[in-house]
Order: sequence, then structure tokens, then C-alpha cells
Amino acid sequence: MDGFSFHSHRTQLVVAAIAASATTAALISGYNALSKRSRRRDLDQDILRSISSSVAGSANTLFDGTATRTQAGDSELSAPNASPSYDEDLIQEQLARNYAFFGDEAMAKIRSKTVVIVGCGGVGSWAAVMLVRSGVSKIRLVDFDNVTLSSLNRHATAALADVGTPKVKCIERTLKQIARWVHVDCRIELWRKEDGAPLLEGADWVVDAIDNIQTKVDLLKYCHERDIKVFASMGAGAKCDPTRIQISDISHTVYDPLARAVRRRLRLQGVASGIPVVYSTEVPGDVKLLPLPEDEFDKGPVQELGVLDDFRVRILPVLGPLPAIFGLHIASYVLCELAGKPIANPLPIKNRRKLYERLLRDLQQREAKRAGEPGQPSRLGIDEDDVALLFEDVHRGRSVVPPHAVPTRPTLVRWDPARPVGVDNVVVMDAPEAERHLAGEVWGEEVRTVVERRRVEVQRAMEWVM
Repeated sequence: MDGFSFHSHRTQLVVAAIAASATTAALISGYNALSKRSRRRDLDQDILRSISSSVAGSANTLFDGTATRTQAGDSELSAPNASPSYDEDLIQEQLARNYAFFGDEAMAKIRSKTVVIVGCGGVGSWAAVMLVRSGVSKIRLVDFDNVTLSSLNRHATAALADVGTPKVKCIERTLKQIARWVHVDCRIELWRKEDGAPLLEGADWVVDAIDNIQTKVDLLKYCHERDIKVFASMGAGAKCDPTRIQISDISHTVYDPLARAVRRRLRLQGVASGIPVVYSTEVPGDVKLLPLPEDEFDKGPVQELGVLDDFRVRILPVLGPLPAIFGLHIASYVLCELAGKPIANPLPIKNRRKLYERLLRDLQQREAKRAGEPGQPSRLGIDEDDVALLFEDVHRGRSVVPPHAVPTRPTLVRWDPARPVGVDNVVVMDAPEAERHLAGEVWGEEVRTVVERRRVEVQRAMEWVM
């Protein structure tokens, strides 16, 4: 019995200890939950007080200290540009996910840097919004243009009430509503190389989202020569495939008409590489630039119809999500760079450049042999960009010969021997098929139909080359 009593008493002590532990754990858990709710409630109240005091004390003034109203009514839009006192705990709470991703040291870098966005349309507006949402606290917006009705299909911040107002002011209002501490410097100006230095002063990164080719080239060259970090957006117009969008150095862009034009002009001015860009390898399909009415040409020189000389006067078809995706690519890249944690290996179309080089070299050697100069690679009217267009987008990497399979040894070959080599007279075949073609084999109607269809596609695509 004594043994039984001893074990029974021991069991009671164990049960009591477990119960006490469970009770203590429950009390601690309850206390932590109550404390968390209390802190959350206090934080919410601090946010409301901060917003209320900020709005009450600001008189809703703009960058220049004057009030503005929407066209739709009397409600005032803008918060002051001078950042009001804003609790650091609230800022870190708002940016909590970014702090969790980058860490305190990297976020301190992001918040201390200045980004300048030149061009505040569909691409630039989205880049601005996501940079500020992610912690960039000093941003300068440069654009001379106003919001139009057609801007509303792609602009990140514009609404109907903003039509006719400067794009930079429209973005500023939204940025101040997102992050009360952000310093927004609006410049309703056109960047020009002759007098554009003040617009880039203090920039840690410049975002080029300009439409005009020459101004874009001038800005990129200006930044490159002065070691100002710059990221450029290439052509988002007339594209629809988000899977073809990527980041690359300007020298590695494969087939983008705008990138091609910018790259060639930069090379002529001594800038071959060193500028990251976002671009798409997609070749525009059936969409076309919308022409001006004939009566507009009767009024005088076309360039006088634009807002400024040398700016596009024809309407470029744009699917709204594509400029947004370009802008998000830019924001992601720049944020990682500001944080000191750059994207380790931005991936262009891996190893494809070597393929294009080989296809072009083989074609040159074949044409040189045909011309009786086998040791001298023939100079042709096409380059690696054209090869990429022909192989990837026109022929989809497949032979023109049925069953139109993916070639084991892909080869480019002149189609009509009576016509010179050009983008509209080169086709893809497998090496054995190319040998038969060069030996004079006459292909059937099916092959000729495919070749003609591809020729039309090439001509359509080349209309976009700038």
C-alpha cells in the first residue's frame, strides 16, 4: 500500500505540474495576443492621427504652395511636398515586407537614395509608383506632357479628372497618398542635352522612359559619359506577349526595333554597352501605326503637328498591361541595385546570340563560295538582328520544307538565286535540305506558299524598324 500511495502521490504531482505549465502557457499566450492587439490598436490610432494632422496642417498645397482642385469638383487633391513629421515606426510598418526581404541596412540605402524618372507616361508612372511603394523616399519626375484620354489605358495614376493636367503632378498626388514621407520633385520640362544637367543633379539612378529616339539616345549618352547610373525602357508599343519581356545590356538586345535604333546610334557615338534595358523580343504582328489623315499633310510639314519637333505624331497601338510590366521590371532592377543586392545574372535569351552568329557566318561563307571567293566571307544586307528575326519570329525555328520540323542543323539559305540576299529572300532549312536547294531542287507548291507567307511576315515586321 505504501508503494501504491507513493506512486499515486507522484502521479498527482506530475498532473499538477502539467496543468500548471499549460495554464502558464495559456496565460503567456493570452498576454502576448492582448499586447499585440493593443500595439496594433495604438499603431492604427497613430496612423489616423498622423494623417489627420498632416491633412489639417497642409492646406492641401502643391509643390509650389498653391492649392489645386479636380476638374470634376471642389475636392482638393494634393498633400504638401514638404514631408510632415511622420513616425518612423509607422514607416517601417508600411515597409515591413521590404524590410523582411532586404534587411535594415539595405533598406536604409534605398530610403536615402534619389531616383530621377525622365518620361512619366505608361512606363515611367508604374516605375515611380512601385519605387515609392518599396521605400524610395526622394524621387524627381521629369515630363513636359499632359494626361490625355488615351493615356488612361496604361497610366498608373491618371483618372478622368486628370485629363489636361501635367503627368508629373498627377503622379505626385498619388505618391503622396501612398507614402506621406516621400519627397517628390516635379519638373514640367523636356530633358535636353544642352541644358538638362540640373534635372539629373543628385541622381543615384536615372530611369529613361522617353518615347523620342534622339532624346533617349542623348540622355543615355549623357549619363554614360558622366558615370550616372541609367536604366532604359525600350519599345512596349504594339506588343502583347509578357513572356518575351526581359532585362539585358543594350548590347545584347536581340530583336526590338526601338532597341535596335538606339543601339546603333549609341555605337556611332562611342557607347557600345554598359546600359541595362528592359525590352521585348516579340515582333509586332498585324497591328500598325495609325496614319495621320490626308488633310493633315495638306496643312504643312508633319513635324509641326506634334507637340515638339521630332516627336512621334502617329498613334502607336499600345496594350495597356505591357508598359506597366516594363515599369515593374525597371522598379525591381533599380531597387535591387540601390539596396546593394543587384540581380546576380539577368538572363537574356541564353546562348541564342551564338546561334545567330553561326547562322550568319555560315550564310556569309556559302555566299562567298557562290561568288567564287571562298576565303572571303561575303558582306550581306542582313545582320545578327535580322537573323534573330528570321529564325525566331518568322520561321519559328522550323524549316520551310514539310513537315516543317525543327532542324537538327538549322541553316539559312538564299531562296531566289536571282535576287540578292535580304531579310525577304532568306529561309530556314535543315542542312541536308539546304544542300538539295543549292543543287537546284525545285520545291513544290506547298513550300512556295510557305515561303511567300513568311516573306509577307518579314515585310510587315520590317515596317517597325526605326
